[in-house]
Amino acid sequence: MRKHHPKNERTKRKYFAYLEEAKRMSPSSVDQVAAAIEQFEASTGYRDFAVFHIEQARRFKRLLSESINPAIGKPLAKATTYARLMATKAFFVWLAGQAGYKSAVAYSDADYFNPSNNDGRIAKAVREKSAPTLEQIRHVLGALPAETDIEKRDRALVAFAILSGARAEAIASMSLRHIDMARRTVFQDARDVRTKNRKTFTSTFFPVGEDIEAIVAEWTCFLTQEKLFGPDDPLFPATRIEVGAVSRHFEVTGLERKGWGNTSAIRRIFRQAFEAAGLPYFNPHCFRNTLAALGEKLCKTPEEFKAWSQNLAHEHVLTTFTSYGAVARDRQADILNGLINMGGAKGTANGEPDKETVQQVIAYLQKKAF
Repeated sequence: MRKHHPKNERTKRKYFAYLEEAKRMSPSSVDQVAAAIEQFEASTGYRDFAVFHIEQARRFKRLLSESINPAIGKPLAKATTYARLMATKAFFVWLAGQAGYKSAVAYSDADYFNPSNNDGRIAKAVREKSAPTLEQIRHVLGALPAETDIEKRDRALVAFAILSGARAEAIASMSLRHIDMARRTVFQDARDVRTKNRKTFTSTFFPVGEDIEAIVAEWTCFLTQEKLFGPDDPLFPATRIEVGAVSRHFEVTGLERKGWGNTSAIRRIFRQAFEAAGLPYFNPHCFRNTLAALGEKLCKTPEEFKAWSQNLAHEHVLTTFTSYGAVARDRQADILNGLINMGGAKGTANGEPDKETVQQVIAYLQKKAF
């Protein structure tokens, strides 16, 4: 059975170069697009893109709707299906303008990859994201041992994640020179640190507790004073694994003088830490949701929350509100029930609230928002 089409491969290579060079997409994002297009090709038996027909698009949608996620044994999530359809649609929009395909593919043909309106709404719906509380994170840190070099690193990693709010990819690539304990800052230099969208910015430690900050301080002192690490050495070194002289098996022997190439080790450390503490697993990114919720409680003015948002590397405050700062359901109920006690039962003769009540509600909501 055919597994590829030579002409299609040349066309896809040209498209992927367009995405990386012209659209400035990251290699990982291009890989996801490539996987979606390859799945479409497989559904057509790897036929030439030049013989595209709208029935192929309709069949591809049916195939995705019937597909099963092998990892969990359930149908593909609507968001996954939507992403693959949109990636394939974008490819055919581009293809319609390329020489050799203009007469075969019309721009309007790409619209047949659109999911139904209902499926689109489900896929793009913003859902409440679970995140650990600061108390749970402190419980995890208290349960983690800190005897060996590896254990000290793992505990400091969890502490630094909530102290800095940095993403896992950035943490994996940081060096000691990027952190300034005296000034309580982290310099996320995109030339060295793998930040999102390669932004360069300086963030300040979040006010999550002196005990958590002390763990990170102890770790940096351990690296510089006992391990004699320099500014260019990794903030969180990878694990050194060697063949044991006696056992002749691979063994953990300490820390390397190099960092991690990806975030898989960080996620594994987080999973083991939460499981050891008897809590459900929360991935490193969830800590940013924890910080956003904490900011909503601590910040009293718009300026304070703007500073908090910028510290999370968000250019717009609404990003913090909509993507990270959704009000939890139980807290939403508390706020609404609290409004009853603010005079919500008062009204005019025609059943409408009086001016005083409206002003009280507005003032209360403004206070809670910022």
